[in-house]
Amino acid sequence: MLYLDRIDTLEKALNRIKELESEVKRLKEENEVLRNRKVGGRKKHDDAWMESYNEFVVDYESGMTIMEIVANRDFSRRTAYRYLSYYKELNNLSNN
Repeated sequence: MLYLDRIDTLEKALNRIKELESEVKRLKEENEVLRNRKVGGRKKHDDAWMESYNEFVVDYESGMTIMEIVANRDFSRRTAYRYLSYYKELNNLSNN
């Protein structure tokens, strides 16, 4: 709330302070909700990521194409290509 009235009494000042304290409390609660929300985006290499990646490897090594893997799994084509890149990088490191 935009406060345009002139504060010329102690009572108005105290009421305005209460309004501002209430607004600060509400904003802190909103900030806490935003801070604790789960965000989307690419996942780090946690347990869920490793499980998904390992499923990709099993499918890929069994001869499935990227499009077949994507059709059967719960991740995007872009994620499948990221997994493929990671897979090839690991294979190159192990072959050297």
